[in-house]
Amino acid sequence: MIIIKIQDYSEMSRKAAQIIAAQVKAKPDSVLGLATGSTPVGTYQELIRYYEEDGLSFHKVTTVNLDEYYGLAPSHEQSYHRFMQETLFDHIDILPENTNIPDGLASDPYSYGKEYDKLIVSLGGIDLQLLGIGSNGHIAFNEPGRFFSAQTRLVDLNQHTIEDNARFFGSKDEVPHQAITMGMKSILGAKRILILASGAGKAKAVKDMVEGQIAPMVPASILQLHSDVTLIADQPALSLLS
Repeated sequence: MIIIKIQDYSEMSRKAAQIIAAQVKAKPDSVLGLATGSTPVGTYQELIRYYEEDGLSFHKVTTVNLDEYYGLAPSHEQSYHRFMQETLFDHIDILPENTNIPDGLASDPYSYGKEYDKLIVSLGGIDLQLLGIGSNGHIAFNEPGRFFSAQTRLVDLNQHTIEDNARFFGSKDEVPHQAITMGMKSILGAKRILILASGAGKAKAVKDMVEGQIAPMVPASILQLHSDVTLIADQPALSLLS
């Protein structure tokens, strides 16, 4: 794992966008795995700047998102469909048909998850996967548990994650308790992984991911098995590393 230490969130966002932009320039038809939440917002703003000021085109890019809240329609103000549209897709030249986000209204989540995994395989896998890390060590919505789950599937969100995400809703009671999330097989199948962490609240998760045992109670620890992972983090997030 390559660790890039940066000063603050803004520098993290610029560096992450630089890496993603370089990927798209080198391979215009790249398959990008995208994340949601507050961590990648600055990165997406920088990618929009690359598009507007430097002419970076996403016209041939295909994207696959990690997850979506179960039970939320794409139009819901807190859905990840809407997040991606408003935060990135509406501001660049990506083709709508080339964007893929899990369906939070899938009537048969099990079958849907299998089809989502098949879609990723049909695209040739993910060239560059962008990740954040939860304060409990989750990646995507793969929560701490007794085992690593390979497939895209419906999951129950634990209380820690619900409380962390309550800031995006009116209260924690409004946060959905389930989500459809990409599994570890597709994440680890990405050719390159870029993971971002900012703030002291992520320090223990980062330490457990980088220096701890590979264990399903720290889902991000499985990234130790991948051959091309870059972590971009500030000093507070790296503060517990030995």
